Amino acid sequence: MAEATVTVTVKLFAAYQEAYGLPELALELPTGATVAEVRDRLIQEHPELERWRDLTRFGVNLQFVEPNTPLQTGDEVVLIPPVSGG
Repeated sequence: MAEATVTVTVKLFAAYQEAYGLPELALELPTGATVAEVRDRLIQEHPELERWRDLTRFGVNLQFVEPNTPLQTGDEVVLIPPVSGG
């Protein structure tokens, strides 16, 4: 029987980490959820992140991926907003 949810670890950087005050989160999502849905959920919980919606890049298990990449239990998701300065 297929699981109804997947559990992923979300690593937070820059604006996302500032919003949550944490370096990472564990999220439970519906089976078939995508990395874009992770971003949308974080923005829903912290609307101040809205300005990063279209600028955020996505990684899963240390590889850059497209927003529509489906997630599986145990995946490590990274949301990478633009980093300023140098």
